[in-house]
Amino acid sequence: MKSSYKKLEIDRNPLNAKFNVTKNSSFDPIRNWTITVLLVIFTGFHSFGQSLDDYLKIAAENNPGLKGSYKEFEAALQKAAQIRSLPDPTLSFGYFISPVETRVGPQRARLSLNQMFPWFGTLKYYGTGSEAMAEAKFQAFTDAKNKLYFKVISAYYPLYELNKFIEIEEQNIEILKNYKTLATSQFSNGNGAMVDVLRVDIMLKDAETNLGILEKQRSPLVTRFNNLLNREEEEPVEVANELEDVLVQEDYRRDSLLENNPTLQEFDFKIKASHANEMTAASQGKPKIGVGLDYVIIGKREDMMVDDNGKNALMPMVSMSLPIFSGKYQAAKKEAKLMQEAYQFQKEEFENELLSTYDQLDFQVSKQQDLIRLYEAQIKQTQQSLDLLYTAYSNSGKSFEDVLQMQQQLLKYQKLKVSAETALKINIAEIDYITAKTLDQ
Repeated sequence: MKSSYKKLEIDRNPLNAKFNVTKNSSFDPIRNWTITVLLVIFTGFHSFGQSLDDYLKIAAENNPGLKGSYKEFEAALQKAAQIRSLPDPTLSFGYFISPVETRVGPQRARLSLNQMFPWFGTLKYYGTGSEAMAEAKFQAFTDAKNKLYFKVISAYYPLYELNKFIEIEEQNIEILKNYKTLATSQFSNGNGAMVDVLRVDIMLKDAETNLGILEKQRSPLVTRFNNLLNREEEEPVEVANELEDVLVQEDYRRDSLLENNPTLQEFDFKIKASHANEMTAASQGKPKIGVGLDYVIIGKREDMMVDDNGKNALMPMVSMSLPIFSGKYQAAKKEAKLMQEAYQFQKEEFENELLSTYDQLDFQVSKQQDLIRLYEAQIKQTQQSLDLLYTAYSNSGKSFEDVLQMQQQLLKYQKLKVSAETALKINIAEIDYITAKTLDQ
């Protein structure tokens, strides 16, 4: 039985970095040359970017838990090779202290060789059971690999969410600073109140504190991610700036839910192994056949001359075990049957859990998609309202509180949209996990 596991190779192809430079009249040749040199140096030194797929491959190669699961599979293969072997033959030697006299001379010593054979088909059942257990171990390894992919994805997208939150908060701070400048100007011109400036200061302090907390949150998220990849905890993690759109097809995953899930296949192989153990127990309750050969060393007679005087004897032998204590074999058969029933019940329970989990995740995916559409519309309308309020305040110096409230509303919808996008990606990744749709497929 050969392993169907192939070691994943890490894709080291570099990703092209893109740099957009805004042209203007002051962009002279010297600066152009300088930036070109810097870009060449930077892309030559750090021209590769690692995508999520790259991280998944690194995790598959480096994660110690996954390596341990595969070693268990390899160990199970070695056990299968052991069980198919015959028992060792027995070799015995006996020396007659008081020689036994025979017609052709006294027996001096006896050399015996014997080989026992189990009942017909016993070794076949042994092998079938052990190979089925090895296959079950491989399915457990496959599930561990898929679960690792899901864990990596679940640790990757919170980093994307954090980066977006930081970006949104930084933009919010810049906007609030502009508002403060405008409020100060309006106050200086007598069109606004000093309380407007103070309101902006309060919101600025909140935003700057939130930004600091977000920056501190990065370290534990990076540590969690790198631990899954079995790397140094401080290793930088490159995260995409934007998420790719995912087309979620209905039902196609559900159709393969009970067909491709490795845990369900693991139960099938365990049932097969238990059936083989039942047949093995039945075969063990039958006689074992032994084939042997005795070689007797005979001395010569000195008192008379006879034919074949001192000729050594060779005696083929056949033996048979008598399984009269069959209670242990009956118990072994019953144990194997009970294990088959236990695995079948566990499989049915897991199928029910899979279907329930899938329906919940399917609902969550639909929910997040609806929320994303809602937040996109809300962001658009809130931005339009904010622009109108800002223009009105610039002209009249009134209703500045409405401007600030609308800005905070916009900030809320922007963050909610990012959180919904992150949750959608993680929910889809979990569906991929339970339907065994992985990077390798």
